[in-house]
Amino acid sequence: MDVELVPIGWLKPHEEVKPRNVDTLHEMTLRWSAYTKPLLVDRETGTILDGHHRYHVGMRIGLSRLPVIKVDYLSDDGIELDIWPAAKLQSLTKQQVIEMALSEGVFPPKTSRHRFSDHMPPIAIPLDLLRIDE
Repeated sequence: MDVELVPIGWLKPHEEVKPRNVDTLHEMTLRWSAYTKPLLVDRETGTILDGHHRYHVGMRIGLSRLPVIKVDYLSDDGIELDIWPAAKLQSLTKQQVIEMALSEGVFPPKTSRHRFSDHMPPIAIPLDLLRIDE
């Protein structure tokens, strides 16, 4: 499982975030001066599966790249999709998650919940490295 640095503009959120959570993570990211966990994204579309708050922190800081792990979302049975209990949906499919991201719309916060069978590796990628355009 490789961590790659991808252009932040390639990434596509499918879910809103809670601003207070972004504020907290923003402060911690600046304190660490690094990203310590990669985002999980679909390799074909750039749909963010896990890491919406980290994405918003990157946008706020003005980063040009973010660390990600790319997966084949639609065919990887190791990635499970659930709905959070407070979500207003009865069901949700992986295809609907992709379609929402590609539509430029977003679900409310805490709609989808992804579980990944592989362990996400800890990282320490300095913010300065994420500011560099390639």
